Amino acid sequence: MGFIDISEYQPIEPVPGCRMRTPFGKNMMLSYLEMDPGSEVPMHSHPHEQGGMLIQGTLQLTIGDETRLCQPGSMFLIPPNVMHRAVAVDGKCVVLDVFSPVREDYAKLTNTYIPPVETPSRPMA
Repeated sequence: MGFIDISEYQPIEPVPGCRMRTPFGKNMMLSYLEMDPGSEVPMHSHPHEQGGMLIQGTLQLTIGDETRLCQPGSMFLIPPNVMHRAVAVDGKCVVLDVFSPVREDYAKLTNTYIPPVETPSRPMA
């Protein structure tokens, strides 16, 4: 795989206002997450280890029972099965997450084989 052009990946919208593109290899998955202002990834947990870095915006991040306001450059690690939540505060946020192992639920939604179906144009009457 080597180099990744994130614009070549179709976004997944797991919750309203949050779009992610999720390239993955054998043992890890990257997630380029764009969050609209005020959007929220609600409290949840999963068996995957997750690490990340805020690239743009201000993010209110809760990990377990600790909540912090993160600024660009802030990094975080979330152990498996720990509850966590993220809210985009005061504008759009961009986050790069890393999951290990690969999140099967996101991998199933990533279509890497079949191109999108184009709607045939109809002749004008």
